[in-house]
Amino acid sequence: MPVTNVTKDLDARSLVITAEFAASVERVWQVYADPRQLERVWGPPTHPATVVEHSLTPGGRMHYYMTSPEGEKYYGGWRVLAVEEPHRFTFEDFFAGDESFTPTPGMPVSTSEFTLEPTASGTRAVFTTTYETPEALQQVLEMGMEEGATLATNQIDALLAEG
Repeated sequence: MPVTNVTKDLDARSLVITAEFAASVERVWQVYADPRQLERVWGPPTHPATVVEHSLTPGGRMHYYMTSPEGEKYYGGWRVLAVEEPHRFTFEDFFAGDESFTPTPGMPVSTSEFTLEPTASGTRAVFTTTYETPEALQQVLEMGMEEGATLATNQIDALLAEG
């Protein structure tokens, strides 16, 4: 299992997931740079993602939806803020109400920084997500964000094993 640590800090309004992968930084970067690979690991296994727009460049967007086992679609998106290929990217992550991908008023918006660094055995990934308020973090935790993100991240090993 790639996830080695999860830290929740309501005072800092953050959720930090650390994972280790037996692959190069460049290979792990491709999981996020390629929309077909990203959609295989962005949602938890029970809610696979479909990426409909993807531009991992500053000012770019990533729009997606996750589909529940009952066929319900949950929309979301990123506004890419910064990219330092292949080591770091930062984005605003938001919930959307439908296929227009307009952010849903009243739902939490977060800023996420994903960093990848080489290790002796591959890559350490640190996914830091910060919310505007402690209440916003608490809201997504109650929605299952920690479990969903952990399950999603743990799917990456199988994708990396494919080459």
